[in-house]
Amino acid sequence: MATVADASPAQFDDWRKSWRAAADAGSAEPLLTFVARERGVAEDVFVQKLATALGWPYLELPKLTIENAVRGKLSTKIAFQYFVLPVAIHNGVLQIAVSDPFDAAMMNAVRFDAKMPVSFALATRNEIEKALKKYFGVGAETLDEMGEGEPMELELAYDKEITEGDQEASVIKFVNQIIWEAFKDRATDIHFEPQEDELRIRNRVDGILHQIPLPPTLKRFQAAIISRIKVMSGMNISEKRLPQDGRINVRIKGEEIDIRVSTVPTVYGESVSLRLLTRGKIFLSLDKLGFSKLEEDAIREIIIKPHGIFLVTGPTGSGKSTSLYAFLSAINSVHKRIITIEEPVEYELKGINQIAVRSDIGLTFAMGLRHILRQDPNVVMVGEIRDSETADIAIRASLTGHLVFSTLHTNDAPSAFTRLTDMGIEPFLIASSVEAVQAQRLVRTICSQCKTEQTVDPDYLRRIGFPEADIGTAKFWHGAGCENCRQQGYQGRKGIYELLIVTEALRPLIMNRAPATTIAQRAIDAGMRTLRVDGWNKVKAGVTTIEEVLRVTQMEEHREALAAGDDKTQFISRS
Repeated sequence: MATVADASPAQFDDWRKSWRAAADAGSAEPLLTFVARERGVAEDVFVQKLATALGWPYLELPKLTIENAVRGKLSTKIAFQYFVLPVAIHNGVLQIAVSDPFDAAMMNAVRFDAKMPVSFALATRNEIEKALKKYFGVGAETLDEMGEGEPMELELAYDKEITEGDQEASVIKFVNQIIWEAFKDRATDIHFEPQEDELRIRNRVDGILHQIPLPPTLKRFQAAIISRIKVMSGMNISEKRLPQDGRINVRIKGEEIDIRVSTVPTVYGESVSLRLLTRGKIFLSLDKLGFSKLEEDAIREIIIKPHGIFLVTGPTGSGKSTSLYAFLSAINSVHKRIITIEEPVEYELKGINQIAVRSDIGLTFAMGLRHILRQDPNVVMVGEIRDSETADIAIRASLTGHLVFSTLHTNDAPSAFTRLTDMGIEPFLIASSVEAVQAQRLVRTICSQCKTEQTVDPDYLRRIGFPEADIGTAKFWHGAGCENCRQQGYQGRKGIYELLIVTEALRPLIMNRAPATTIAQRAIDAGMRTLRVDGWNKVKAGVTTIEEVLRVTQMEEHREALAAGDDKTQFISRS
């Protein structure tokens, strides 16, 4: 059997036949990827050896910078159709990176399109694909199909049949590609933001916004793209002056994706935000959320109580719904009737009765909760307490023998009591009903593929309030950046938590409207670990970095500033 190093065109033809047979059977692998896997060799190693055997240059595309003038020597359509990339011009010859050296149709098309002498070099299919998106922009080949004419406004009916040649079809393909790329990158949000001279598209991945590369001509098709999204989400495409909300349900790779869509009018057109909710990925069991053993045991004791309120607080996108689902799943049984009201229902739990808010027909949190209490529930989950009416019903439900779970938007756990008081709830009702408040944030976790140990200056650690006792012994890690994490050094997220259990010592403070800082200090003295303390523990465990903990726990600095002034208090708040 031939080795990779002495491969010949004839031998490669045999491999190509095997690849075609696999393709006919449903495989979508590129040719060289297929051959390399079949022969048990890494693709980049295989391509390097094949380049040597053929006498072609091998290119590492991430290390190269391609000039705009070179990129323009090949049409977008040809570049994306055959996955080829113009790299450089040497002595009047255009060098093209390709991944299949035996595709005659590709070579002929490239020579004809370039209209100048060309030479070929080998690179991996994966690197060529990434470079095409980087230099030409995501969806460039789709926009190229729209032609040079003025883009028309989309006026699509749901039952209109669209052919591949229509401009509408190209817009559809472009929007689908943007959603597909966001899904592959694990994005939670996509933002279409009209600017004066461009339509900017940004994805939020692991809580951080990243601008995606796009073709410079995209601005011309802004109206058509936004109209397409509005059609998909059931909005009125003729209404451009008022904000609108909609929803798209799609299936990607067998996964149900619920996309919430929001539009608002801006100076340069409608800004559109898409929130991607992957139903199959939102659920985690209680033991997978990242609680310490002490906190997990405390939570398990609280969630089996017959009545009371358990509040989860934090900003949008901090994993509150995931925590609530984990709590409900832990107590779900045939002996308990559990009813939820949510906006939207993000994950369907078997055996639990879930209601979706429909504000357009009057089904609000308050109305739904009022009727839920007539359904003989043991446990009630309210997606969010937004107003005094919902808060009042939830409080009274807990006092009449129901266990209630809900969320609030506050910076930390002690602030929840102030928030409820501001809503008009009497402090004695709050003190009597609330059993615990959990604040949480999501920190990015260090990429496992490029995780490396780092040295941190002890003076810096003292300045940021890192526990003094651990400064000499703790090890610190960070991600150096690799292909696996797109050079970010992070991949995935983990929760950090602050669990405040309402004890008899805290109830008088709540009833007397004590400031949140006073309640926080008393809770810390009783053993509550703040968000930053939990963050430091995850830093010491090698889960995340110092910078991530500082980024998501900035409110700790406010606590320190508001502390009474004694050194011990400042140290506890800070650490």
